[in-house]
Amino acid sequence: MANASGPAIEGIEPGAFTHQASGVQYRVFTENGSAWLSYSRAGDPAMQGRQELDFFLGSGNHGRTYLYSIGGYWFETPIAWYARRHGYDMRPSYLNDKEMPFNLPVTAGCLRCHATGVQTEDPGTRNHYAGLPFLEGGIACEACHGDTAQHVSSAGKAAPINAGKLDAERRDSVCIVCHLEGDTTVPHRGRALVNYKVGERIGDYASFFVLSGAGTTDRAVSQVEALNLSTCKRSSGDRMSCMSCHDPHGSPAPQDRVASYRRRCTACHSDTKFTAAHFPNQPDCTQCHMPKSSPTDIPHEQWTDHRILRQPRTVVLESAAPGESALIPVPGIVQHPADRDLALAYYDIVSHGNVSFATRARKLLEAVTPDNEVMTAIGVLAQMANDRKQATDVYSDALARNPDDYTAAMNLGVLLARSGETARASELWRKAFARNQDITGLGMNLAAASCLLGDKTAAEDTLRIVLRYSPDHQSGRQELNAMQSGAQPCPPK
Repeated sequence: MANASGPAIEGIEPGAFTHQASGVQYRVFTENGSAWLSYSRAGDPAMQGRQELDFFLGSGNHGRTYLYSIGGYWFETPIAWYARRHGYDMRPSYLNDKEMPFNLPVTAGCLRCHATGVQTEDPGTRNHYAGLPFLEGGIACEACHGDTAQHVSSAGKAAPINAGKLDAERRDSVCIVCHLEGDTTVPHRGRALVNYKVGERIGDYASFFVLSGAGTTDRAVSQVEALNLSTCKRSSGDRMSCMSCHDPHGSPAPQDRVASYRRRCTACHSDTKFTAAHFPNQPDCTQCHMPKSSPTDIPHEQWTDHRILRQPRTVVLESAAPGESALIPVPGIVQHPADRDLALAYYDIVSHGNVSFATRARKLLEAVTPDNEVMTAIGVLAQMANDRKQATDVYSDALARNPDDYTAAMNLGVLLARSGETARASELWRKAFARNQDITGLGMNLAAASCLLGDKTAAEDTLRIVLRYSPDHQSGRQELNAMQSGAQPCPPK
């Protein structure tokens, strides 16, 4: 964990990779004591560039990616280094993209489990930070032991928090905060997981949900859900935790791994039928009972089945009703999700592509006390359902409460522009773009509106900003070339 992030030059993995779908050639290298990423495409002079890398993310046991900054906005590289591949490939979800995804935002939610002293994004922005996005590389002692100021000032006499001695709910929270994602996680109103402190209950910060009737253990970060399904955990109850098998301070050496984990198993399964007679030629219990397979969300990686099955088989959670899928709290975790949490959880599932829950999400959201997040979600769902009046009303209310709500501003602008109110839309987009210059769609809309309003210079300037953060955006390049050549005039309308 201490090596989960740091200066890029200290974690550089030199190498090259050509992405077949986009034709982009990437190279990670060092030069004059700095780490760099270069990109190019054969026959495309506009796609030639390089970017200095600031930090690495990932210990390297499974993979590693890099962070860089442009104008105070922080991004993750389009490619990642995969340990099992011993080389580079595209990041998950971008394997088949035809364009280089150069503006992948880095948020506090991404960083909180890889670094120490993670900062929050500037208000009204997606990924802009006043300074560095975190203060210290790696996961420091405080992540599991709390504030160690007294421990240091007393020369070790004042003991830090021992997570293993906390009650079960607070003990498990230390691991859950980073090792549980569920199908969706919803921070409570006014809370953020980045602010969690050791000794607190994770259930006071967020609600974790999984889809019933669906495979819940095929994601890379699903060990907590899987362990809670296991007979071992259900039989042992609070006596068993992640720390029953894992030492947070280090992993056993490769040559000691089998014996180390076998001792963990035989500490409970001490009968001779397990210790002597049970497959004496195969001391590695995990080979049969915790086999590895490939997770669905990370390529070139293997996942260890923490269900600890007697015989490997598919296990799914029970559905809320026959043939019906529903979001339910992650089993085995003490939590009391509010109606707002469940409503936003359904909305999150919809926003990631499962539109079958759109009607349910909208109904649940409309029944809870509104806040900006709830109102913006209602607006998006109303917009999806072509209910322009409700969408316009709730976006307007959201902006009245919080003028920095860039999602409400972007979407309300779309509705206004489609109604012929280009000037109003342009003003909304202009203010939002001033704080979010890396959001490609926002910049493209603003450029189009500026052109329609006859301001060709503003349109071209906006497109140049778009291409600064997304140099391979084909539509942006075509629009700018057309304006510069005169093929796309911008008369006042």
